[in-house]
Amino acid sequence: MVDILTAPRFIASSPRLKFFLSEFLYFGFKQAWACLFGGLMLAAIIATRFLWSPDLPLARYDFLFVYAILIQILFVRLKLENWEEVRVIFIFHVVGTAMEIFKTHMGSWIYPEENLLRIGGVPLFSGFMYSAVGSYIARVWRIFDFKFTRYPRKDLTVLLCILIYVNFFTHHFTYDIRLFLFAFTILLYARTWVYYKPHETFQKMPLLLGFFLVSFFIWIAENTGTFAAAWRYPDQAHAWALVSPHKMGAWFLLMIISFVLVTLLHKDGLEEGKDEEEN
Repeated sequence: MVDILTAPRFIASSPRLKFFLSEFLYFGFKQAWACLFGGLMLAAIIATRFLWSPDLPLARYDFLFVYAILIQILFVRLKLENWEEVRVIFIFHVVGTAMEIFKTHMGSWIYPEENLLRIGGVPLFSGFMYSAVGSYIARVWRIFDFKFTRYPRKDLTVLLCILIYVNFFTHHFTYDIRLFLFAFTILLYARTWVYYKPHETFQKMPLLLGFFLVSFFIWIAENTGTFAAAWRYPDQAHAWALVSPHKMGAWFLLMIISFVLVTLLHKDGLEEGKDEEEN
């Protein structure tokens, strides 16, 4: 039986286990590194929830906006993101902010605190929560050297994005085609595998599984954000409650938009993935 004292010797004598642990640790470290923007934003949201005073001259939401701008500048200056990635992240930022304005108007969620830098009921920092998702996808793609096999046609993925985005607005007034969108997504990506390199060798997983895992962790982050009172859903008006797991479905679909936008930066990589499958 392996105990704490003999574990290091056991690992050293098992090359396969040593390799697995090495790849696993590199995977975890690189994932954390890819999440840096979102992690810094979430840390600031939590810290200001408990440390910020309403007597300060700068509102909490406005501080978060300035803080997010400074992070983005640092990411570019330190070459953690390149300008092409920033451009795509900015597009997703605008897409997210437009949806925020509409959704808060419809009462889907609210931002309970007052601040100066806002459009309607939406503080400007909120767009950076979408930027955090875009930043993660852009960075994780580069850090893990993503390659794909059986990736769907680009025009079909763009069509899926358009339908997803339009449905986020129209389902308030007409039929919600979310189930169709899930089915369309599965149909497009069911045969797609993503190859990623934690350290020494490429590993693979179904891309749909990757989408689900990311949406699950976004749901955890959203629970953290609502617990820190950065925004609230209607059922959290009087006391915090766990965000409904159904929200994972919304983030799953919204993340598809961000992912497809990032694919616009990696046309060659997607073509190489197809070539690998054919060869």
